[in-house]
Amino acid sequence: MIVRMIDMHKAKLVFKEYVSNYDASNLKISRKIEHTLRTAEVARKIAEGMNLEKSDIELASLIGLLHDLGRFEQIRIYDTYNDSISIDHAKQSNIVLFEEGYIRKFIDEDIYDDIIKTAIWNHNKASIEEGLDEKTLLHSKIIRDADKTDIFEVFRRETAGKGLYDYDKIGMYQITNEVFDEMKQCRQIDRRILKNDLDWFVSNLSYIFDYNFKPGLNIVKEKGYVDFMINKITNKTEETKQELQEIQHILSNYIDRRLQE
Repeated sequence: MIVRMIDMHKAKLVFKEYVSNYDASNLKISRKIEHTLRTAEVARKIAEGMNLEKSDIELASLIGLLHDLGRFEQIRIYDTYNDSISIDHAKQSNIVLFEEGYIRKFIDEDIYDDIIKTAIWNHNKASIEEGLDEKTLLHSKIIRDADKTDIFEVFRRETAGKGLYDYDKIGMYQITNEVFDEMKQCRQIDRRILKNDLDWFVSNLSYIFDYNFKPGLNIVKEKGYVDFMINKITNKTEETKQELQEIQHILSNYIDRRLQE
C-alpha cells in the first residue's frame, strides 16, 4: 500500500462544519461532539504508545474522528443513543461517509476507505468480525479501545442532574446474579441479560475486559476511571456496596495483570 499522510487539521475542520448542522444546545449532540474529538486524540495516543508508523497513527486518529458520525442523525431523528430502538449508529456513520460521499471531504485519497469502513462498522459490535487482514484488524481494535476509554471520560465529566444515570438511586438496585457472575469471570457483559440501571452501569465497567492494547488500559489506570465511577454511587444497600467493592477489586487486579503481561 502506498503511504499517504492524512491532514487531520483539515479533517477536524470538516467535522466541525458537518456538526454545525445540528443543535449543539442539545446535550446529547454536544456530548457526542466532545466525545468524538477526544476519541480521535485517544486513538492517536494509543497508536503512538504502540510505536506505530506515522501513517497508522494518523489513520487511527481519523477513524476516531469518523466513528460516531452517524450519531448526529440518530439523535436528530430518534433523540436517543440506544441503537436497539433506533438505528445502528456505526452503519449510519458509513452511510454518511460512503453512500453520501462525505469521506472525500475528510480525506482525498481512497486507499484507506476499506479499513475506515470496516473499523467503524466493528467499533460498536459485541466482537470484531473474523477474517480481517492484519492492518484492518489493528485499526478495528484501536478504535474500540479509544472509544471505550473516552466513554469513561464522559462519565467522569458528567455534571449533577445531567448524567447518564441517577447515581442517587441506582445503588438501591441489586446487581442481578448473571451480571455479577460475568464480572467474576472477567467477561464483557452481554446487554441482553441486563435487568436494571445498576446492571447497565456495571456493564459499562465490564468494557475493561474487551481492551486489546496496553496503552488504552494505561490511560484507564492513570485516570482512575474505575474507582471514580464506582465512588459516584454514594447511596447504596449494604449488599450492593459489598458487590461493588468486589467488582472494583476484580477490575483493578485485571488491569494490573494485563499491564504486566
